[in-house]
Amino acid sequence: MKYAQWIAGIMVAAVGGAALAQAPKYPVRPVRMLVGFAPGGATDIIARSIAPGLGESLGQSVVVENRPGASSQIAGELVAKSPPDGHVLLMTTQTLMTSQMIEKRTYPDLTKDFAAVALSATSPLILVVNPSLPVRSLKELIALARSRPGELNYGSGGVGTTPHLSGELLATMARLKIVHVPYKGEAPAITDVLAGHLPFMFSNVTASIGHVQAGKMRVLAVTGLQRTPAVPGVATLAESGLPGFEVVGFFGVMAPAGTPREIVARLNDEIRKALGRPDIRERFASQALEPGNLTAEQFGDYLKAAAGKWGKLIREAGITAK
Repeated sequence: MKYAQWIAGIMVAAVGGAALAQAPKYPVRPVRMLVGFAPGGATDIIARSIAPGLGESLGQSVVVENRPGASSQIAGELVAKSPPDGHVLLMTTQTLMTSQMIEKRTYPDLTKDFAAVALSATSPLILVVNPSLPVRSLKELIALARSRPGELNYGSGGVGTTPHLSGELLATMARLKIVHVPYKGEAPAITDVLAGHLPFMFSNVTASIGHVQAGKMRVLAVTGLQRTPAVPGVATLAESGLPGFEVVGFFGVMAPAGTPREIVARLNDEIRKALGRPDIRERFASQALEPGNLTAEQFGDYLKAAAGKWGKLIREAGITAK
């Protein structure tokens, strides 16, 4: 009996050892990180901030690729349909879920067709205007918009983006008639604000802070409930006459659904290490970005809660694809 148990033990060990030896290494080639917006926007900047450190720890380069269009759904679909082996990732925002809620689409679903990997950052937005616009406060912008119903345009990186939803929330809460102009990314929208083609927009601090500091944009308010050191002295919209106004966006890394747990866990660990680097934390702080520090499971729960929150906003504000 003991001999039989001994033989069985050897066989189990041998099988386990063979399986371990055959387990694929990760990564075996460069990792692609797709961004669903044009270069220069906040999502792109965050992806390129994380990529070098992540590549060092993984032992393979992490290549950021921009695939703009359809409110990041083009990039999202490419990643969702990629092999679930951790070599194709998506740096996303809530835009992928909110644009589908608005357009009544079902694929790819951020909470079902992907594996949640890591929360990269959260951040409020800032309300910015071209300096030629004769307003210096939220109150003055609201007054101007009311005096010119349907004439003031605001831009965003696409339908369902955080800047878009911020504009819709402003229109609802302040009872304004303003026109949304979607672009293929935040950077092109910022370019038109700088050129005076768009009078104002809500922007991620990361993408516009340089223009603000250069005096090429004027900041009127912050969308979070708290002020941010990135734009000292600038009040929140809630303080400026719209109590309860709050919009805080998130940025996160996703992988195709079915990606092995061990690969997701490895990526989560390495991304959190990259986010903890002093240079990254300093860069993020200057741009009102709060680094994420959630496990993959916690990030998955965060996404489900975000879907409920944004879905409620879209329904209550009556936001539709126009």
